[in-house]
Amino acid sequence: MLTVALVAAVLFALLTGTMLATTIAALGLIVLYFAFGGNFSVLGNSLWNTFNSFTFTAVPAFILLGEILGQSGLAQRIYGAISPGFERLPGKLLQTNIGACTVFSAISGSSTATTAVVGSIAYDELKRRGYDQRAVVGTIAAGGTLGILIPPSIALIVYGAWQNVSVGALFIAGIVPGILLATMFMIFIGVMVRLRPAMVPDVAEGMSLGGALLKSLEAWPFAILIFAILGTIFLGLATPTEAAALGIATAIVLALLYRELTLGRVWAALQSTVRTFSALAFVIAGALVLSQAVALTGLPKQLITMVGEAGLPPPVVITLIYAMYLVLGCFFGPIEMLLITLPFVFPLVTGLGFDPVWFGIVLVIVIEIGLLTPPLGINLFVIMAISRNEVSLGEAAIACLPYWLLMLAALVLITLEPQLALFLPNAVGFR
Repeated sequence: MLTVALVAAVLFALLTGTMLATTIAALGLIVLYFAFGGNFSVLGNSLWNTFNSFTFTAVPAFILLGEILGQSGLAQRIYGAISPGFERLPGKLLQTNIGACTVFSAISGSSTATTAVVGSIAYDELKRRGYDQRAVVGTIAAGGTLGILIPPSIALIVYGAWQNVSVGALFIAGIVPGILLATMFMIFIGVMVRLRPAMVPDVAEGMSLGGALLKSLEAWPFAILIFAILGTIFLGLATPTEAAALGIATAIVLALLYRELTLGRVWAALQSTVRTFSALAFVIAGALVLSQAVALTGLPKQLITMVGEAGLPPPVVITLIYAMYLVLGCFFGPIEMLLITLPFVFPLVTGLGFDPVWFGIVLVIVIEIGLLTPPLGINLFVIMAISRNEVSLGEAAIACLPYWLLMLAALVLITLEPQLALFLPNAVGFR
């Protein structure tokens, strides 16, 4: 009954334009009132403990880091430093888009920020040079999805903090799947360019190998930035929250060295961070209210019992969960999906014996697919904004379809072989 009520509430929010946070919080309060006589005492402690969590503090910190990178011009320098090397591959700057998204993902933790920053650098330039528009759109939007898989991922932080799963283990587990997806994208681009050479301009854009290597040395400050964030976590020198703060400090120092960061840009980054996190915090608060109501009703245990009585094998259950998330991805952003569904799904998945770290990775991949799925795939709208509506929603979706299928293939592969996600955290002792 509560599941039906939740679906009805979410549909109501979509159809009426009501804030999702308000809708799900109201549903949770109604359940607490009628089922438990208005016992709201648990809510205060739950809200305080979550927002006062040291781990959860990493979320606004990584949002701010991404904003500083975008405002300071450091992202443009990353793109310029790695371009010559990727231009030597079939696909040239199309390959650079994937490479830049991969590098930026290892700094920002956000798919929207990755798509917006790389897209703002690459779209107009590649269009001016005569690259196929559909190919450009597909590489930027698909590459941007890596932002929530490759660490430091805000989605993985929320998942780990929300369900008490090691964020460090999740970060390490995301490395191989992230590199796997980036490699699949680049191989696909290379194959398509061989089949359709007109996708890229027929001009000699690449410099010599020596020149490309020399140019890549300009990326040394960003290697320091990545080490400050990821290296300190993996070596056990810092928690994700401490690494985020260290990353912000490092990014500011680098931006000041390049003399591209002004007080006005810092203020703009702070304002954007406050707006983004405030909107997210409202959804988190609403989800916390609903989560408490769900836990008190015992619904997760009922779901596990129902699945057991139905005799559904775990592979069928996980496939149905994937299907549910693929549908939800048409309508919700990644964090909203996590917050709304995990109170129901996580106990069911772990109760069936699935590894919580592995599930965090495959869940993020499913959410990545949702970012490219109309009618509300977020990355599609980012592309529309970058192109100033030169690219329609339908055109963006068609351009992303091959990458959508590649991500689905990666999801199947990691489902069939969980060690692709788990062997690295196991090997370095994060389990």
